[in-house]
Amino acid sequence: MIEPLALFIERRFNYAKRRNKFVSFISISSMIGISVGVMVIILGLSAMNGFQREVEQRILAVIPHAQLEGVSEPIEAWKEMLDMAVLHPRVDVGAPYVTFTALLEKGANLKPVQIKGIDPQMEISLTNMDNYVVDGGWSTLVAGNHAIVLGRGIAEALGVNVGEWLTMLVPSPDPDLKLRFPKRIRMQVSGILNLGSQVDHGLALIAIQDAQKYLKIGDKVSGVALKLSDPLRARSIVHEVGQTLSQYVYLKNWTQEFGFLYRDIKMVRALIYLVMVLIISVACFNIVSTLMMAVKDRAADIAVLRTMGAQDGLIRSIFVWNGLISGLFGSIIGSVLGWVFAYNLTSIVIWIERMTEKKLLSGDIYFVDFLPTEPHLSDVLTVSLTAVLLSMFATWYPAQRACELCPISVLSGR
Repeated sequence: MIEPLALFIERRFNYAKRRNKFVSFISISSMIGISVGVMVIILGLSAMNGFQREVEQRILAVIPHAQLEGVSEPIEAWKEMLDMAVLHPRVDVGAPYVTFTALLEKGANLKPVQIKGIDPQMEISLTNMDNYVVDGGWSTLVAGNHAIVLGRGIAEALGVNVGEWLTMLVPSPDPDLKLRFPKRIRMQVSGILNLGSQVDHGLALIAIQDAQKYLKIGDKVSGVALKLSDPLRARSIVHEVGQTLSQYVYLKNWTQEFGFLYRDIKMVRALIYLVMVLIISVACFNIVSTLMMAVKDRAADIAVLRTMGAQDGLIRSIFVWNGLISGLFGSIIGSVLGWVFAYNLTSIVIWIERMTEKKLLSGDIYFVDFLPTEPHLSDVLTVSLTAVLLSMFATWYPAQRACELCPISVLSGR
């Protein structure tokens, strides 16, 4: 294979450049800077991909995409409402629910939680929550069992395990608005909901028939939850469903509570791309410095080439090859390291947490209690290509200065 003349001359220049230790150090530093920049950006993008995956697979898989909730009182004709809602082409299935706030008591420990009464059979078609209930607690949510499934954070706060009993304090509604003692109901912990997110710290599940009994609402429900074929359009879809209903209801969707997560991920991803350009641009300044010193150091050689008939294109190509090689090698090294670290980022963070005995992501604050990661080949290629292009762009000014050298002045020593 015939080697391009510009590349051959660049290799000879590069070999001679190794004699100048300072120039060689700056050249290696520029390559290391590009490698580190590419690696860090790949790690950041992989983390954002992981967070987006958790939002879509963990959060959207266990919470309703949309809800039709009673305005001032429970909904009585919820079956007709459900039948009307599923007629919408974007609504897959629906299920009734009863929700209320209660206080759980175990010894001296108290914990306010959101109690959600569900029909386990209908809920399976609505969410994947049953996959996150351990110890077989899902099958125990039947009427009259006094069974309750607690989020892991709630169970840890109360200090209870599966099979133990606790007391649930339910508000007693009074039409005269008088202060009444809450109902005290004994419940047995039949399972633990382990999502690894902030949902674990505020949600408990019971059978919908038991919830209706405790609130004395008969066959009425708090609302109807819907699963949509396109969750990202939940706001517009639930409004379309609401227009087909004959009764007034609150129209809720998942973005009202968790939508900020998706928006923040998109915003951070855009910022990471901006930071990528800035970090790699700073690293490319070393290429400019290296080539400027190379132009000054190899001025006599460039002048000889010009006297032998070398055109501006050849001189410019020599320095473009130099920047291209630095950017290419830096991108390859950074991409390999970034991919390896990104693929094992979750394990690395867990190891750091064990060594420092500190939790970096707490489930009661963040929507997951671990650092997810999902490296994408498209991100790696985008970052690498950007680094190579910026490296080539950094060669423009030194290459232009090399073309402007006057052979007569250089060779005469003036």
